[in-house]
Amino acid sequence: MKVSYEAGKSKRNRKKLKWIIILIFMVMGVFFVFRVYGDINSQRISGVDSQGTSRIEAQRLSSEVTGQDEVSNSQDVSLILENVTRSVVGVSKLKNNGNSVFLSDGVNQMGIGSGIIISEKGYILTNEHVSGSKGSSCYVTVEDGKQYSGSVVWSDSSLDLAILKVNMKFLDFCVFGNSDSVTVGEVVYAIGNPIGFEFQKTVTSGIISAKDRTVVFKEGDEEIYLSNLIQTDATINPGNSGGPLINANGEVIGINTVKITSADGMGFAVPINCIKPILERFEKEGKFEEASIGIFAYDKNVIPYLNTRLKMDTGIYVAQISLDSSAYKSGLQIGDVIVKIDDVQLERMCDLREYIYQKRVGDRVKLTILRNNKNIELEVELVRKIY
Repeated sequence: MKVSYEAGKSKRNRKKLKWIIILIFMVMGVFFVFRVYGDINSQRISGVDSQGTSRIEAQRLSSEVTGQDEVSNSQDVSLILENVTRSVVGVSKLKNNGNSVFLSDGVNQMGIGSGIIISEKGYILTNEHVSGSKGSSCYVTVEDGKQYSGSVVWSDSSLDLAILKVNMKFLDFCVFGNSDSVTVGEVVYAIGNPIGFEFQKTVTSGIISAKDRTVVFKEGDEEIYLSNLIQTDATINPGNSGGPLINANGEVIGINTVKITSADGMGFAVPINCIKPILERFEKEGKFEEASIGIFAYDKNVIPYLNTRLKMDTGIYVAQISLDSSAYKSGLQIGDVIVKIDDVQLERMCDLREYIYQKRVGDRVKLTILRNNKNIELEVELVRKIY
């Protein structure tokens, strides 16, 4: 009995030892898991990953960089606008006598508007209705308040644009963008003198609301059509006329010209590409002798106002022809639709203008016209435009 009791006791001791060992291993396992978990958390808290890189610090820096980018972007815009406004001037038909626009009705009585310096050689771009037509005189007020006499060396009433020349050199002048590449929704800024010199170089912001708009309005007994315009909701007031519409890079994409007075947030600008060839010619040669086909034409956006029965998908509609022009002598007729000039497809009046502005008086061009659903080719010699 005694031997049997000792044997049983020994067996129970071995069993207890086995469970103790298992328990010890379990405790060690739990301890190990918590230790590893704690190390991982410690690494996360300290911001160090397995490669020794601070994750939290990287996130913080990313957040800080993002914040810096926002500040930087804001500073960049401010700097861009500051640079552009240096090239914005006041333009008036009468000399400023120093009276407040509130007392003297400066916008209407003085014809106050805006303009942009386009060259260090003294050339300024504005609206024709601000400066007057070619040969007119006007006054230009620059950033420091000094006023200079200017003369209109070129103008076009169908574009409502004019180029002035003042006898001084400028240090600041604008940079042109590509008005053909602008997109609806793009952020833009309008700069100008909204109601006179007291509020010169006012900046308003908005977006491009639409492209290739046509605006019809009356001036006396005459009906005026402005086509291919850029529409924006940036605030444009009467004194803003002739000032620049710029993109986010500070590039001029248009010249502010008109607004719809019966609605808010509907302003319009002439796309800058229409006049680039002329500006380049003045810059290089100091003069520009404008060549012309000898016609007055409209693009498809204007046709619904003139002839509701005529349907045009493309091309330029010939409305008038000078009797002494090569176009008339070549057989061009009123009602013809010019679809191509040389190898250039015509969709808008701007397309025709841009091409002819690069030509010279005496150059010959080939017109492809649509008449009675038939294509006809005519050769035309460009003549000097008569103002």
